[in-house]
Amino acid sequence: MSASTTPRVSIIVPVMNEENTIARLASDVAAVADAQDAFRLTDLHFIDDGSSDATWDCILAAASADPRVHGLRLRRNFGKATALQIGVEEAQGDIIVTMDGDLQDDPQELPRFVAAIQAGDDVVSGWKRTRHDPLGKTLPSRVFNAITSRASGIPLHDFNCGFKAYRREVFEAVHLYGELHRFVPVLAHAYGFRIGEIEVTHHPRRFGHSKYGARRFLRGVLDLFTVLTVTRYGRKPGHLFGAGGLLLGTLGIGILAGLSLWWLLGHSIGERPLLQLGVLLVLVGVQFLMFGLLAELMISRDRDTTRPALVRERSSSEPAAALRVTAEKT
Repeated sequence: MSASTTPRVSIIVPVMNEENTIARLASDVAAVADAQDAFRLTDLHFIDDGSSDATWDCILAAASADPRVHGLRLRRNFGKATALQIGVEEAQGDIIVTMDGDLQDDPQELPRFVAAIQAGDDVVSGWKRTRHDPLGKTLPSRVFNAITSRASGIPLHDFNCGFKAYRREVFEAVHLYGELHRFVPVLAHAYGFRIGEIEVTHHPRRFGHSKYGARRFLRGVLDLFTVLTVTRYGRKPGHLFGAGGLLLGTLGIGILAGLSLWWLLGHSIGERPLLQLGVLLVLVGVQFLMFGLLAELMISRDRDTTRPALVRERSSSEPAAALRVTAEKT
């Protein structure tokens, strides 16, 4: 394979208090990259997300030993999604691979991820079928994966796996914050990107301890609601608010209509709680409808900066705007 067609790969590794793994991981990744010609490793970024040990010193040592290794030290712990987004902005490759820094992800899998991307997938997620983690970590993860797969309609087995590969175009549409790193396949799928999955080897943790716990599980569930709302109604918020407004308003009008008929028959309705409920439902329904219309106006006025990422390919090598300019000159 010629150098011009060999894909360039950037690897992003967010780390926190992993001083014992940096040198080994950098060495293993470099060894795998140098032993094959399926891809060319352009840069390996370690993102120090607020470590309190000697992690940064180890990153500096690895960077001095290999010019492909780069380090970024964040001012404090901002979370994995923020660390990954910063790494993406620094990456130079056509394919971006994310890995965990605890040596549980096997660098020997890198050629398989690249091959899956070249075969047509835009996002390739790792699946740790056989895991070497305690039950307190695997059980919540399985529950979370089952809920996410069912709610999103994407048949992945392991959304939590940090070992993933992406075409660069994916991150032109998807921006990470909060705990959204695990939902990139869901967000990418909403933009029409192709999602794939490969089974990967998972090693036992040798150093440090897991950062996953009940608190992160709960935050993940809350972020799932955010992702589902954004992917389903991000471009049509009027449907989200409007549906609720129409339902509440219709129910309120029905109650008021029934009370009006009761009043026409000679009965008093001024002290009935249903009268207050009907008026409240109508008012809240109107407010929901107004929220939806305002949201639609805001969306229509915002410039869509993700349009280039939505285009898979062109029939011409030049953008249509460039072709129009050429035609006008001739």
